[in-house]
Amino acid sequence: MTAPTFTPRVFSGIKPSGGLTLGNYLGAIKRWVDMQGQMESVYCVVDLHAITVWQDPAELRDGTREIAAGMIASGIDPSKSILFNQSQVSAHAELGWIFNCVSRVGWMNRMTQFKDKAGSNAEKVSLGLYAYPSLMAADILLYHATHVPVGEDQKQHVELTRDIASKFNHDFGEAFFPLTEPVIDGPATRVMNLRDGTKKMSKSGESDMERINMLDDADTLVKKFKKAKTDPEPLPDNLDDLAGRAEARNLIDIYAALDDRTPEAVITEYAGAGWGKFKPALADLSVAKLAPISTEMKRLMNDPAEIDRTLAQGAQKAREIANPVLERTYDIVGLLRG
Repeated sequence: MTAPTFTPRVFSGIKPSGGLTLGNYLGAIKRWVDMQGQMESVYCVVDLHAITVWQDPAELRDGTREIAAGMIASGIDPSKSILFNQSQVSAHAELGWIFNCVSRVGWMNRMTQFKDKAGSNAEKVSLGLYAYPSLMAADILLYHATHVPVGEDQKQHVELTRDIASKFNHDFGEAFFPLTEPVIDGPATRVMNLRDGTKKMSKSGESDMERINMLDDADTLVKKFKKAKTDPEPLPDNLDDLAGRAEARNLIDIYAALDDRTPEAVITEYAGAGWGKFKPALADLSVAKLAPISTEMKRLMNDPAEIDRTLAQGAQKAREIANPVLERTYDIVGLLRG
């Protein structure tokens, strides 16, 4: 097979469940904004993925709008990037079924995130939760995306996407889908819990003090960072000495990501400082960087009809790329249509 040349294009998405957190912003959205002018960008609120577990319909709609508002407020420009919600482009589900038939059960059984989410209750979870990695592959390959910015915990799904693309291309003797590259960089690609630095910051944590919500106001940001768990030791002068100090390393990484600096630069500046100096500085930085986003999110969410129009316009642009890819996929597979 002769490998075609694919247009450089980035794709990524966020589930609309539980609200937008600092982890979503630093681990994904901020990076998307930075990549926006580097190549064609397709960003998606993946509401079909959200329903792999039960969602209240009204909360799902509101959550979809909140994610879209957060993306726009953070700097995603719908005139420069394609921004839409997944369910408005039916080709995602259609290609997802094709990939269900390409994927192997053994591949799904190796997906660690399914094991983590299903736990001991695997027999009772939805089939969608088990098979959603093949839908994720469809999300990416439907746009012939060449790059996907992900955290370390999502890298396995991009590797699966490459496996699916490779098997499809091999089975049908045509190099139709690209072998997408994961993009993993930045000092805080995985933002951790403010109360337990060994756990990822989660929308569904037991306490609201564990996470920074992108709708938190300035006073709440200050309170949460000042109360974030640390340890009695001052900051060292190098990152190696933060080994075993998960909460300390998490706050350094958050500071670095918010300030567009390296963790090494931050630790050098604050070497020897106690938390009484560092945490107020981090709180002030978070207010400067995040409070304007929160304010703009709230303004946007007060006009849901405008958000809906923006997503609908993005969906139309997405379909212009996706539908020809789906049609050609059907032709390659041999599916007869009138």
